[in-house]
Amino acid sequence: MILGEIPQIVIASLRRRRSNPELEVVMKQPAIYIMTNMRNGTLYTGVTSNLGQRVYQHKNEFVPGFTSRYQCKNLVYFEIFSDMENAIMREKKLKGGPRKQKLKLIESLNPEWKDLYESICK
Repeated sequence: MILGEIPQIVIASLRRRRSNPELEVVMKQPAIYIMTNMRNGTLYTGVTSNLGQRVYQHKNEFVPGFTSRYQCKNLVYFEIFSDMENAIMREKKLKGGPRKQKLKLIESLNPEWKDLYESICK
């Protein structure tokens, strides 16, 4: 995993369990995330205090907006933070950065662009 670009964040969500290689995540913690409609498709970057709940809302189109308009229902990347202030700063940096940077992040931790939602809800 290439995490050198973001050393200041807490990446507790990327621990791997021996019995199950799926990702773990603590649900109620500040997080940034990237949703997409398909591999190399439309990307949406967001911040939340409850990742599982927020992704569920995107998947079920509870709130009209960008993700429902472009069918961004696949969680392909996320980072967990110890506080909301750092999460918001990271989200702003990602949103203001080039698309290429977001693609590199996704490819570095999720090269198959799998939907990570099921792995965070277990």
